[in-house]
Amino acid sequence: MGYERSVSAPNHELSTETVWHVTMPEIRFGRDSTDELAFQLRDLGVDDDAHGLVVTDETLVDIGHADRVTEHLEAAGLSVDVYDESEREPSVEAAERCIEYVRESAGEAGYDFYVGLGGGSCMDTAKVARAVIANGGSPLDYIAEPTGDGKALTESGDPLVLMPTTAGTGAEISPVAILSVPEKEIKEGISSNHVRADAAVLDPTLTTTLPPDLTAKTAMDALGHAIEGYTTHEYDSLLRPTDPADRPVYAGRTPLTEMFSEKAIDLLSNNVRAAVHNGDDLETRENMLQGALFGAIAGLTAGASLCHAMAYPVGNRYHTKHGETIAVLTPASTIDYNAASDPGRFADVAEMFGVDTTGMTDREAADALQSQYVQLQQDQNVLPSGLAELADITEEDVDWLARQTVETQQRLLRCNPRPVTEDDVRDIFLDALHNWED
Repeated sequence: MGYERSVSAPNHELSTETVWHVTMPEIRFGRDSTDELAFQLRDLGVDDDAHGLVVTDETLVDIGHADRVTEHLEAAGLSVDVYDESEREPSVEAAERCIEYVRESAGEAGYDFYVGLGGGSCMDTAKVARAVIANGGSPLDYIAEPTGDGKALTESGDPLVLMPTTAGTGAEISPVAILSVPEKEIKEGISSNHVRADAAVLDPTLTTTLPPDLTAKTAMDALGHAIEGYTTHEYDSLLRPTDPADRPVYAGRTPLTEMFSEKAIDLLSNNVRAAVHNGDDLETRENMLQGALFGAIAGLTAGASLCHAMAYPVGNRYHTKHGETIAVLTPASTIDYNAASDPGRFADVAEMFGVDTTGMTDREAADALQSQYVQLQQDQNVLPSGLAELADITEEDVDWLARQTVETQQRLLRCNPRPVTEDDVRDIFLDALHNWED
């Protein structure tokens, strides 16, 4: 028996899940935790004379973050190279270029350790490079069929530490690395616990240089993780695999993920306005980075769902930033459409957002949550009002987007708490064209 359907779906064997588990990198969090990176690497078994690679981008080199990391490592006696050609929303070809750099600079065995420094794109590039070097071949070998060969990763490789400079993507703890396939206008994930980093070092001082628009966009991605993780299927509403090795990395919400979701929603919804409008406030930045981490632990363990599934075709065709795409799709998808699956749970989220739900039915509270979420978007003054403003998307574009979502994103749609058809997705895209009128 595979692990492809929830118990609510047809044509299944009634053997429900009874086990949940959690796998997490070592986490080191706090102001100036960058200064403990070498200690973290040695804790992972890195030798004193090791030679490593920092995977980052040109912007982080220009503003000095890459120098800060490399100077610390070199002062600790480690030698390090820097790969600064990571690209936003990395393609398979971009990941291959990084892998080629590793093989040319350090041989087929690769480096003794890896550090991914930056947003989700830099971190995912580092994750893919480390995994492919350890297992051989190329990224397409490990992307699911029919795009790739669907081979399983069997090795994690030499130590990898990820250091986010944004508060949002969750890539630092995620077991998935996302790559675009431009010729097919799709995004695919390499999904395995062997992709997951060994450790994450989260230093709020690395996030203060993030401009207001990127602060908002990455924050809304983090908030999406938290809400989706809180409202997805419970783990025991999914099917149990015959072999525990077949249990997917997105395995449903548990009491543990619920606690992290609740704290993430609180931290993010109450700090994002201040972070956008006063990015030098280090306490706010710390709260945001902690909220993003908690949201990732929740959403990227329990499972992202419909909103993320819809976001990938949009991002691939229109080259939008992932966080702002999540922001414009969340009101219609995660909140409005999915609220019917469990109105009481969405009423709980409304209270987390500060809505006074006294006297409201659960459905009314869910509607109030949608309004409160849209108000949060508007208050930031840097987010688009809907898909139309985001990328000039019109009704004529919606059929293709809906079809792509259903045909290419079953990995995420499986996690959705309410079944969806292509017609459903089309209607949700139409609703998301305009979340408010300018």
